[in-house]
Amino acid sequence: MTAAMTVDDDLVTSVLDRGLGNAAYLVNVGDGRALAVDASRDLRRLRRAAETRSLSIVFAADTHLHADFLSGAVQLAATDGAQILASKRGARQFQHRAMEDGDEVDLGGLTLRAMMTLGHTDEHLAFILLDGSRQLGVFTGGSLIVGSAARVDLVAPERTEELAHAQYQSLQRLTRLPDQTAVWPTHGGGSFCSTATTKPGAVSTIGAERATNPLLAAPDEDAFVRMLLGTSGSFPPYFLRLGERNRRGPRVLLTAPLLQQIEPEAVAAAVVQGAEIIDVRQVPAFAQAHPAGALSIPLRPAFASWLGWLAPDDRPLVILREISQDPDEILWQSLKIGYENILGEIAGGIDAWKSAGLPTRSTTLIRPDQVADDSVLDIRQTSEFRAGHLPAALHIELGDIAATSPQLPDGPMVVMCGHGERAMSAASLLERTGHTQVSVLDGSPQHAADATGVTLHTGP
Repeated sequence: MTAAMTVDDDLVTSVLDRGLGNAAYLVNVGDGRALAVDASRDLRRLRRAAETRSLSIVFAADTHLHADFLSGAVQLAATDGAQILASKRGARQFQHRAMEDGDEVDLGGLTLRAMMTLGHTDEHLAFILLDGSRQLGVFTGGSLIVGSAARVDLVAPERTEELAHAQYQSLQRLTRLPDQTAVWPTHGGGSFCSTATTKPGAVSTIGAERATNPLLAAPDEDAFVRMLLGTSGSFPPYFLRLGERNRRGPRVLLTAPLLQQIEPEAVAAAVVQGAEIIDVRQVPAFAQAHPAGALSIPLRPAFASWLGWLAPDDRPLVILREISQDPDEILWQSLKIGYENILGEIAGGIDAWKSAGLPTRSTTLIRPDQVADDSVLDIRQTSEFRAGHLPAALHIELGDIAATSPQLPDGPMVVMCGHGERAMSAASLLERTGHTQVSVLDGSPQHAADATGVTLHTGP
């Protein structure tokens, strides 16, 4: 788990989710009370930050209907009595204070003012934090982010250009705030909602963004729109579902999640009925032996994103893990993106599966000096591929492998990504469609190039 990173210990604490590339914020509003901004359903880090500072969360503000995680505001209202603050345009179906442009909330000394900032969504608000008339900072959500602006193609394809123009107008409004106003964005580098390349949790000021943000240097609105629309890559399909789930309100969790033990034979029977095994062990363990047909998604900070990209949310899932891997981390990463379909885990792990005589497979890991560039499948994101790839590599993004693997010819194939985790996910998907000669590079394209004496190509 990632510890909270402090922006200002006395006022605003940023609580990072490095896997999603996002930051939530905990604001000390005085008298032991706090405001939470853009909290996810996984409240563990936020609660730890509040407990460390002896704060009770009494307000929960959401800048927009999030596509990349389920909001924790409803949970905070149910368990902590927090008042939810959100855009009236969002038409949320649960009790909240519906805010419009210019509306203010007295936090008990500090004030929170809503600023309509449409673009990332069509109901987006930024929240300006004021001490009297002094504007301390602005929670910009998915409008202005450090070095960029958040993407505008998640609402509906036909509205993308309209929302890009709205994003321009929103950024123009924001940059009229005083230069010293702090900028506290939700999305950062690593977020599929973001177009930024800065590190997750990066903060800034209005003056710094006006001086250095390339989008703000666009000569006019049309140029801004072209620049913004040229920076968006692909995104997980669950993004298209979570906005509506957040509008309805996530289910309140009354008890802590628990990973139930399921005997291997029962798991095998469930698989016959449509369940899937998600193997969260690290790459070498999966390579050595895994249940036939299991999907490899190694547990790491980005686990939730790839679970939401590759695994179904409408069929039962069974986890295979190492005993050292934290079951709470698996469950909370799943729950924060709305995956409530995990039945449990294989009791006894891979050893019990093998002892029961159930079918297993293995996947070959190869060294960088063993790569033949005429049989390479590079499954990284398009931007990564264009930054440098082996000359003869075939490029298919990991998110497209399941759909395209039946069309790929069978034969020896080396799958690669940046480190090996995504490549093993791709190999497990290829295995399901009958590809039997798949190996995974233990390393990166650069490692392979260095070991074989080739030069990486850039561009398409």
